[in-house]
Amino acid sequence: MRTRSKVLIALVAVLLVVGLAVRSRQAAIGESLFARAVDARVGRDATAGLPDGLHVALCGTGSPLPNPARAGPCNVVIAGKHIFAVDAGEGSGRNINVMGLPLGRIEGVFLTHFHSDHIDGMGPLMMMRWTAGTNTAPLPIHGPPGVDRVVAGFNAAYAIDDSYRTGHHGPKIAPPSGAGGIALPFALPGPGTGDRVVVLEEDGLKVTAFRVDHGPVKPAVGYRFDYKGRSLVLGGDTAKSPTVIAAARGADLIVHEALQPRLVGAMSRSLAAKGSANLAQIMRDIVNYHTTPEQAAEVAKAAGVKELVLSHIVPAIPNSFFYPAFLGDAATRFGGPIIVGEDGMMFSLPAGSSEIKQTRLM
Repeated sequence: MRTRSKVLIALVAVLLVVGLAVRSRQAAIGESLFARAVDARVGRDATAGLPDGLHVALCGTGSPLPNPARAGPCNVVIAGKHIFAVDAGEGSGRNINVMGLPLGRIEGVFLTHFHSDHIDGMGPLMMMRWTAGTNTAPLPIHGPPGVDRVVAGFNAAYAIDDSYRTGHHGPKIAPPSGAGGIALPFALPGPGTGDRVVVLEEDGLKVTAFRVDHGPVKPAVGYRFDYKGRSLVLGGDTAKSPTVIAAARGADLIVHEALQPRLVGAMSRSLAAKGSANLAQIMRDIVNYHTTPEQAAEVAKAAGVKELVLSHIVPAIPNSFFYPAFLGDAATRFGGPIIVGEDGMMFSLPAGSSEIKQTRLM
């Protein structure tokens, strides 16, 4: 017993000495560790070494409901050397940076619709893309009719800040001609007359916009990317829709929004019981223009896609323990993989292959 006590006392003494030594050098140790982390992460390019093909990185899998683990809706699509963003929700620009995706090389943004949660990260994204790449032309922003008003608003809101950036860093770092965005609106055919239009085609990449059902929000679209025999679909915000099934036919991967009514119902009942009648009614209203995980699985099966990734997650889910409750019986309706999307995930579809590889960028 005496020997054991002596050993414990000696161990405590050693720990105290080590603790005091670390504390006395905490600043120096912290600075050294910070420098190592900077060397490892700052300026890294997560696209370096990617195989030729299609890649989609989830830079925002959240919704308007607060969730500290998820930024607002955003996807980055890489096709060969081309990089685009689809939607730009709040916090998505920061995520793109943290994920090591080269903001300065983003060639354009495709907006699915103009709900605030899909566009409220546009200002920071435009600014960071401009300064990160010393871009000399505004960021092209594709979207259905109305995109010109949205882009004009952001340009006006950021005009003063843009002048500060140039004034502080100089025109070589922040050339005035590269600030903001430029709207590139496209028109969809009338309902029932095709419901889709090719909005970009270059270097073997074809981007097709298709109408989705998010009424009363009109217009609302999704996008299909085809490149070197691989294809992925980003459905935007939509109720279960035959236009999504048609546009996704035979695609490798679909990223589809998902709302679980049972969980949203629990929120609505709790809000009503606590006197928040307005928010309780909003929770009831949102169910009818979104898609359940089970319905998204049905869309994936009907379209014949290989893999389903769920995003725009409603409600906010604390962690993966709740995924089974969120998914319900979706797995019984689609035989392929079903992934609950998380910020930082990337899915790679190499050209000349049928592989879908999942990695994490943060």
